[in-house]
Amino acid sequence: MTDRLTLMRWLFSIALVAIAAVVLFARLLPIDLTPGRIPGPDILLAFTFAWVLRRPDYVPVLLVAILFFLMDMLLLRVPGVWPLMIVAGSEFLRRREHGMREQHFLVEWGLVAMTLLAMLIGQRLLLAVFFVDQVPFGLALMQIISTAAVYPMIVFISVFLLGVEKLQPGDDVIARQAS
Repeated sequence: MTDRLTLMRWLFSIALVAIAAVVLFARLLPIDLTPGRIPGPDILLAFTFAWVLRRPDYVPVLLVAILFFLMDMLLLRVPGVWPLMIVAGSEFLRRREHGMREQHFLVEWGLVAMTLLAMLIGQRLLLAVFFVDQVPFGLALMQIISTAAVYPMIVFISVFLLGVEKLQPGDDVIARQAS
């Protein structure tokens, strides 16, 4: 029989894949193709960061890399650059999860916003080195701002509807033994 921790890891991995499928389906729908729209938030990225800062064992790095690489391929973006930034950003946040447990939510929100901004700058620099055409900086920045703005709602959904609570001090031993 599977223990509860392993079952929860699998369930939340499947939930992240389901969220990715819903987001991808919504992005591929041909709805309102008029130019000049404000870019929407990256919901999958917000869920990934919210879960990494609460339960890093629920979000394996390989799953994050595969999901975002598939999203790049299916949405016809430059493959691999944004997933690289997302993996780097999520691992940066994963390493700070222990220190963020006792911090106020505003500190967490600021850290996520600064990580998003650093990811955007890193992506733009990497694409500029290889002379790849990029979307205007203003549009990319507006998407990062909208993702940061929707982050509190994603955290609310994650905590109160899905039950993704921050690890408590005694949970470390259980999480490390099961790894």
